[in-house]
Amino acid sequence: MNFLGTYTPKLDEKGRLFLPAKFRDRLAEGLVVTQGQENCLVVWPTDVFMEEARRAQATPMTVRGARDYARVLFAGADEGALDKQGRINIAAPLREYAALDREVVVIGVMDRIEIWDPVRWREYSAGAQAKFAELDEQPAHTSG
Repeated sequence: MNFLGTYTPKLDEKGRLFLPAKFRDRLAEGLVVTQGQENCLVVWPTDVFMEEARRAQATPMTVRGARDYARVLFAGADEGALDKQGRINIAAPLREYAALDREVVVIGVMDRIEIWDPVRWREYSAGAQAKFAELDEQPAHTSG
């Protein structure tokens, strides 16, 4: 099952978030919440996170970008599980990183879920939509 769509659930006062019902089955075996790029959070099914971890570990640590990526990915990671109501707990440092308050935007991005502050999401989305509208395939170059 792929994660698709955009949702606007609310964080409760304890930092718990209801995930869309159609996302929950895929997360039943566990999940990992990490810092994402553009100051969002990423919720990974545990098995997908482990694949990402293997890819990160396969890159030589002599490559600075690989070290940086691994440090950010793993240092900010928080293993979790859905509670009986279908909520996940988002640790305070992760909420702070993503500037999350009560209002959030949850988006499905195929193999993962992203959680955004609504203002940041609108700003990012507006720029990404403009770039998306300009996408155009380049013709193949042939030698003549």
